[in-house]
Amino acid sequence: MSVRRNSIEMAAVPSSGRLSSQSARSVQKIGGVAKLPSFQSDEQPILSADNELKRGLKARHLSMISIAGTIGTGLFLASGSSISQAGPLGALIAYTMIGSMVFFMMTSLGEMATLIPTAGSFNTYAARFVDPALGFALGVNYFLNWAVTVAVEIAAAAMILQFWVSPDVFPGWAWSLLFLVFMVTVNVMSVRAYGEAEYWFSVVKVLTVVIFIVVGILVDAGVVGGDKIGFRNWTIEGAPIKDGFGGILGVFLVAGFSFQGTELIGIAAGESENPRKNVPKAIKQVFWRILLFYIVSIFIIGLVIPNNDPNLLNSGGVDKSAIAISPFTLVLQKAFKPASHIMNAVILITVLSAGNSGMYASTRTLMMLARDGKAPAIFGRVNSRGIPMQSLAFTTLISALCFCASLFGAGEVYNWLLNISSISGFIAWLGIALSHYRFRRAYVAQGGDVSRLPYKAAMFPWGPIYALLLCTVVVCGQGYSEFTKPNPSAINLVACYIGLPFFIAMYVGYKVFYKTRLVPLMECDFSVSNLEDGDIDEFHELYEPSKNQADEKDQ
Repeated sequence: MSVRRNSIEMAAVPSSGRLSSQSARSVQKIGGVAKLPSFQSDEQPILSADNELKRGLKARHLSMISIAGTIGTGLFLASGSSISQAGPLGALIAYTMIGSMVFFMMTSLGEMATLIPTAGSFNTYAARFVDPALGFALGVNYFLNWAVTVAVEIAAAAMILQFWVSPDVFPGWAWSLLFLVFMVTVNVMSVRAYGEAEYWFSVVKVLTVVIFIVVGILVDAGVVGGDKIGFRNWTIEGAPIKDGFGGILGVFLVAGFSFQGTELIGIAAGESENPRKNVPKAIKQVFWRILLFYIVSIFIIGLVIPNNDPNLLNSGGVDKSAIAISPFTLVLQKAFKPASHIMNAVILITVLSAGNSGMYASTRTLMMLARDGKAPAIFGRVNSRGIPMQSLAFTTLISALCFCASLFGAGEVYNWLLNISSISGFIAWLGIALSHYRFRRAYVAQGGDVSRLPYKAAMFPWGPIYALLLCTVVVCGQGYSEFTKPNPSAINLVACYIGLPFFIAMYVGYKVFYKTRLVPLMECDFSVSNLEDGDIDEFHELYEPSKNQADEKDQ
């Protein structure tokens, strides 16, 4: 078996002056139809198997990774404040709309990831199908997003343990250090170790949601607690919709943050055992997971807990008091006395899962940036177990520095880092939708037969266009809650949007320096790096002009 790496060119090559990658790659044509570059081309150097990622993720790993990205503190904690802000029906509408956007976004990612499975995921797709500068900006922002997320999660984990252990007995920074060591250890071992950890983390989270839904139905029906609630809480003041569209728009932001992480499956596809089969299978299940885990859970919370309950208004944070008043805790307490202890353990697992995924995602993103020539080459190296150790070490360093920024009093620096990275997930979704729109157009322009794609996105082109528009609304509405205050703070408004100018600066800086341009459809690169020889043959067959196209050329 020969293993080959993608030769995605940099936006410029150091020859005589700067030359864009698009013009650097020649496009072969047969009968006027563009044909993909050959895998045997000298332009694509062959790397040893020891310098490649290992395809160690099984179908069950991918399936659970997509679940792990869906279920988090956004559901367990922040869902209560959403109902308080928009009412039970308003929150349901907001989560349904964002959920539908995520569904279309994920089918777009699935179509690209199934045909071109790469750990670079949407950063690589943006560079190939839109503009190398966009790929660079997306990659830097996504790397920073997850590196800071690791710091946030290890701090949150230490806070959660204060529920059981006083910081006077065991200081919070020591817990955080232990959790960071745990995350690094899992990611150092192998990609299968990461997959196994996420698998079991996800099993716990799924069981929690299923138990919550069952208990919630029993409570609403009066079987548990003796009070038949029904739709009573949908008829009180502030229900079913509070503050009209403004309330729903405010929940858009909370719901959007709750769904962030679903795109991780695109990165994991680069290390899946059989991406042709496993990725579509995982993507197809996204709709049902969104429906079950979010829509049904929000519906149950809206039925059982009134929107004016002060506990809902105060929920959303990650600390002892927030866990005690989590909507999940409030409902489960009606059936289980120690519900707060159970939810504390579940939320601890949730933040560890988020941190573990963050370490994985940022490491692979940095590695692919290096291999694409957009970061120092040393970060593109991989050891014999398929682990990019240099990228992992640098990610750990950045996460540790961010954590120390909050620990030693530089809280403002830490908060600005959070604000810069927090919008990155939404920007990534925008990049996925735009990349897929260009991907499909380039695929058809180069003679590809859409009917032969291993996986086809739903309702193209309206699906990605809908995701693009709704995600734009969410990004632009970041400062909505601050704008609607009687005396909005300029500093808070800047904090809401600081991530956006940072992204634009990365994009414009790279574009100006390397003089990149929009990649012409006929020059978009569909090459694949790490498929086996048999898969490469199958891949080339997908691009043979259809019989109708051939007949048209003969006429």
